[in-house]
Amino acid sequence: MKLLIRWLLSAAALMVIAHTVPGIYVRNYGTALIAAAVIGLVNATLGSFLKFLTFPITILTLGLFLIVINAAMLKVAAYFTPHFAVTTWTAAIIGAILLSLVSSFLHWLLKEDRERR
Repeated sequence: MKLLIRWLLSAAALMVIAHTVPGIYVRNYGTALIAAAVIGLVNATLGSFLKFLTFPITILTLGLFLIVINAAMLKVAAYFTPHFAVTTWTAAIIGAILLSLVSSFLHWLLKEDRERR
């Protein structure tokens, strides 16, 4: 159940980003659901590998290089998902930052600890 809620929230965050950032296009919420799943798979596989390889650069840049990796993962996911496009690197970087912030905020709002109180 928790995984399903996180997936739906990630798709909602992606829709917010698509309406906010010029250069990121999502056709509809169904496409956002597919794109959120692909982003999760790409981050879990290729993203983890790239983060491991670029760890020294990440340390030197105090973690800012992770934004570039997340932007690249967003572009890779867009390549594999029909009706989801990230047209420029600027859009990918801004989208990666905003996607992280919006997704974190939405997950914070629906945290299980709040429901138990």
